[in-house]
Amino acid sequence: MKTLRIILIAVLAIGYSQTFGQSEPIKVAQGYKIDIKTSAVCSMCKEAIEYDLAFEKGEKSATLDVPSKVVTVVYNPKKTDADKIRKRITKVGYHADNFERDSVAYEKLPFCCKDGTHEDEHDPH
Repeated sequence: MKTLRIILIAVLAIGYSQTFGQSEPIKVAQGYKIDIKTSAVCSMCKEAIEYDLAFEKGEKSATLDVPSKVVTVVYNPKKTDADKIRKRITKVGYHADNFERDSVAYEKLPFCCKDGTHEDEHDPH
């Protein structure tokens, strides 16, 4: 019974970290670097997110990898932080880690940037 309880706790902990886990900023030469999982689906999403992040005070670079949906951002921690960056992504209309997207911004996205429009291209299921 004790073994079963330990296994159950381990499974729940792994599920929690995969569902709600966020990457932590890593110190790099230019400041801090963070990887943020988004709901981006295409090159237009990439362009929109990278463009908008360029206006975030303290952002030094932002690169979205469309297949993994992960945007890597390097920033100056004296001018912004990871949660402000996540919030900025949500204001463009995309999820950012466990931050929910702004529904009004999502409705304004082009059709190709909506959920489910590129499932054949990026989702092997």
